[in-house]
Amino acid sequence: MDLATFLVQCLNAVQYGLLLFLVASGLTLIFGIMGVINLAHGSFYMLGAYLAFSIAPFFGQHFLLMLLAGLLLSALFGYVLEWAFYSYLYEREHLQQVLMTYALILVFEELRSILVGNDVHGVKPPDWLAGTVPLGDLMTYPVYRLFASAACIVLALALYLVVNKTRLGMMIRAGASNRDMVRGLGIDITRLYRIVFAGGVALAALAGMIAAPMSSVYPGMGGHVLIISFVVVVIGGIGSITGALVASLLVGVVDTFGKVFFAELSGIGVYLLMAVILVWRPEGLMKRA
Repeated sequence: MDLATFLVQCLNAVQYGLLLFLVASGLTLIFGIMGVINLAHGSFYMLGAYLAFSIAPFFGQHFLLMLLAGLLLSALFGYVLEWAFYSYLYEREHLQQVLMTYALILVFEELRSILVGNDVHGVKPPDWLAGTVPLGDLMTYPVYRLFASAACIVLALALYLVVNKTRLGMMIRAGASNRDMVRGLGIDITRLYRIVFAGGVALAALAGMIAAPMSSVYPGMGGHVLIISFVVVVIGGIGSITGALVASLLVGVVDTFGKVFFAELSGIGVYLLMAVILVWRPEGLMKRA
């Protein structure tokens, strides 16, 4: 492998890991604070991809405005969904949560089939992101993928600032550590839950919107993302945003280079990584025991 090819694979690994972080960060917040095993989280990623396909024609070259509109719409959807459905799951056993959120996957898939159909679609990136950047004499790299990585880094920094430097973030961190204590301090835990859930849905949907121009938009696309996101949450530590970021990048590197060097065994590389880390640190990389 020459230097240019190695650099391309490194960029692919970072881009995949950062995109995965957007999905996993929302999942780890919802699981860590609300205690809900949300199997429907991958459907929010699919929702974002189909949302990008549906509203892109209305925005033309204004791609950033489209992302902003999709972010707001998905956050509103998450807020209403928490109020109408998830607020009844907090006192239920995990098995009931799993069954009920799995039922939501079936509902979302059926609604997707009715509203959009079962065809595979594509989302064209805007013209100002459609070029390539030369890497060496023979290799090039798509500008849109660099944009996707940069956008994920900006969002990761924004999420870090919100969680670590704001009053809302203080309540989120406290809720991830001890929900009963947060409730006992007089904090409106119901409102906090809805904000956290809306934020988690928005992050997953935004990841789907960003990923749509890089891959096809197709039925069931949230299933694989959901499984990998749970792997990231387990590796990083439940409720840890920093852990989700580190774990996402690790998974991105293992998955990308596993497909390059060990194509026949690439499917088990991520899960082998999870097994090794769980043996070493059962609570996850960044979660205190």
